[in-house]
Amino acid sequence: MVFYFKSNVVDPPALLYMGKDKYENEELIKWGWPEDVWFHVDNLSSAHVYLRLEKGQTIDNIPTSVLNDAAQLVKANSIQGNKLNNVDINYTMWQNLKKTPDMEAGQVAYHNEKAVKKMRVEKRSNDIVKRLGRTKTEDYPDLRLQREQRDALEREEQKAEIRRQKEFEKKLEKEKQQEQELRNYTSLLKADKMTSNHDNGNESDNFW
Repeated sequence: MVFYFKSNVVDPPALLYMGKDKYENEELIKWGWPEDVWFHVDNLSSAHVYLRLEKGQTIDNIPTSVLNDAAQLVKANSIQGNKLNNVDINYTMWQNLKKTPDMEAGQVAYHNEKAVKKMRVEKRSNDIVKRLGRTKTEDYPDLRLQREQRDALEREEQKAEIRRQKEFEKKLEKEKQQEQELRNYTSLLKADKMTSNHDNGNESDNFW
């Protein structure tokens, strides 16, 4: 089971989600999206909360209000962290999560420690937690299918972009050829005019 939440501090609302337990977390780790940001309480057991970025968004320009929502949600879903003040929250892109065969279910490491960001939550905000709770929905999604559909759509968009680029380049080449033909024609007209003027002068001399 996956729990979904809407962070409606922005428009459109940001999507937050997390697994019910460590086994669901394992599936989320496996089938995450490249545009997902992962949140976890530092050095404590907690839920794995994900934020799905909008197109064009990066981890560096997430609105502070959305970061606060995600951090409060992950803190509230940590048995120990929920009781403590000044809790650090780690967050990084899903692609930075590292999983090895010897790890337990739900356990992760990082490919690049430097790509992990950190923020501190001074204390629990009941207002934020309750607001998010009112948007909570539950589902049993086919995470693999969703990822495959997402990847298929991305491939189609990339193919369409390549086609648009080729059409644009073809149009530029055609315009370039037309401009060259126009320059050649203009040069030819000038040459004909000069020849005509020169011939007129010669004819006048012949009559002399």
